[in-house]
Amino acid sequence: MTEFTRKVNYYETDKMGVTHHSNYVRYMEEARAELFEQLGVSYELMGKAGLMLPVAEIEGKYKHSSTAGDRLRIEVRTLEYTGVRLVFGFNMYGEKGELVFTGKVTHGCSNAQGHPVIMRRFSPELDSLFKAMADIDKEE
Repeated sequence: MTEFTRKVNYYETDKMGVTHHSNYVRYMEEARAELFEQLGVSYELMGKAGLMLPVAEIEGKYKHSSTAGDRLRIEVRTLEYTGVRLVFGFNMYGEKGELVFTGKVTHGCSNAQGHPVIMRRFSPELDSLFKAMADIDKEE
């Protein structure tokens, strides 16, 4: 699991003064990118390998509102890695520890042309790194 802290900006709120629901998807993406960086799996490395991780499915549950200026603590973990898809889970907490949002995002593994790939054949190095990510999160 990796933690990422993100301040909610004013422009990310709606007319009701709460964080617009669409921003939570972006927060999940930012947290996933941070997880990759911390584990040494940069987008640069994936790009050089010709790997794309298109989103196949997104789930989210809004538990508590957040507003401009709030700091969200975002936990991200690898829930599953099959060799052809990656599944990440997210919990977002407010400054008082209240659960704000839970989410799950499933990504497929494809080449630069958008064709699905089997990672152990496509990039054994990235396959090993993704397996390590999933193993680390299973141990926690």
